[in-house]
This record gives sequence, structure tokens and C-alpha cells, in this order.
Amino acid sequence: MSYFAYDRMGSTVTSPDEAAMSLLLGSLAAPDPEHPDVSLTHESGWCLGVFGSGLVILENVETGEGPWHMQLPSPQHSLTLWRLLSLGEIAAIRSHPWVLGYGA
Repeated sequence: MSYFAYDRMGSTVTSPDEAAMSLLLGSLAAPDPEHPDVSLTHESGWCLGVFGSGLVILENVETGEGPWHMQLPSPQHSLTLWRLLSLGEIAAIRSHPWVLGYGA
């Protein structure tokens, strides 16, 4: 399965492993209002954007499904979601308590 991430500056990271995902997500610890998020996108078009505030957004950029959002209970939860997305486990991701829209 193919997937890629965008770092806070918009650079692409192809098929990041768990360590690289952790580094990308860890970069959110330093506030940066101009570059507030990182994202992971699966070849199916599903994308998870994560913000430093703990907001996460799920949408399919190919089909237009979503967006949905939720507030993460912990930073570790974002890594779990990204791992699931990298494996194409969309049903497992969708089973979380998402709320329609982009959130605040």
C-alpha cells in the first residue's frame, strides 16, 4: 500500500515508518500559527490531518467524503490513527467518534 505525509512546511515524506511518523507528529509541540498541521494520506484518498491543538480531521480527498473531526485524547492517539491509515484500515479509523465538519 502506498501512503505519504506532509510535514509542517508542506514537504512530502514518502511511506514514513513509525519513527518518521512520530517525528512528524512531534513537530506539532512547537506552536507555529502559519504551519499548524501535518497530514498522512493513503493511496485510497483518505487523509488524516493533525493539528498541534489535538484536533484531527479525516476526509477523503479523492471522493469528497467527509470531513469529520475529533479532539484527540492524547498525542499517542494520532500515531495510532496514522498507523491504521498507513495499513489501509479505514473501517477501524471510521469507528472512532467523529463529528461532521472541520471543527474549530
